[in-house]
Amino acid sequence: MFKAFDTLTMLGLLVAIAAIVGGNILEGGKTQTLVQLTALVIVLGGTLGAIMVQTQRPTFYRAMRMFRWVFTPPTVDAEATIRKIVSWSQVARKQGLLGLETIAEKEQHDFSRKALQLLVDGSEPETIRNVLEVDIDSMDESQMNAAKVYEAMGGYSPTIGIIGAVMGLIHVMNNLADPAALGAGIAVAFVATIYGVGLANLFFLPVSNKLKSLVSTQTRYHEMVMDGVSSIAEGENPRNIEIKLQGYLLY
Repeated sequence: MFKAFDTLTMLGLLVAIAAIVGGNILEGGKTQTLVQLTALVIVLGGTLGAIMVQTQRPTFYRAMRMFRWVFTPPTVDAEATIRKIVSWSQVARKQGLLGLETIAEKEQHDFSRKALQLLVDGSEPETIRNVLEVDIDSMDESQMNAAKVYEAMGGYSPTIGIIGAVMGLIHVMNNLADPAALGAGIAVAFVATIYGVGLANLFFLPVSNKLKSLVSTQTRYHEMVMDGVSSIAEGENPRNIEIKLQGYLLY
């Protein structure tokens, strides 16, 4: 499940772009001087190629799929989940653990369904924790590695921008006899640097940090489910389980 479109992300991008373009206009510059297709191709193409060389295929594909999280983050309703876990504990106290079998079959969330199935199978609390911790650690590591792809892109793009700048200057030096070509070459040189630094600090690094934050939220959510199911397995009182899990809402 995913939330509605994240307007804050789009607003942030618009504010950043408006500040740069507006500052250029206030300095007397022309907006069209910042639009250089050649520079954009060099920076984006070079950065993408570098990250493809660095990253393993599954991680790269996962990073591309996770990009939509920036604008439509996955839904994590901790309060509703706490209420659901408490209801599971009440069923377990009244009907026994086997009373949760039907609930487990209907559970839509994969992680919660697996946790419930372990509970229904009569697994010990420590076994439940051990099994679920492996899943949590694996998911967290794979998703964090995917988020770091954008962090690495933020590291490469400024350097690729410098490469674009040097290429532009080389073009300028090769056309010293043609004054008409000097302006375009110099423009590409400096705009490539702007694109490299700008994409890193206004896009790639913020995207990476946002994805890491979302991954951490999901990990904490899964830990809450694990704690709740383990508490049911230990036979804790539903009220005590609710109080314990509410601690996850404080952060």
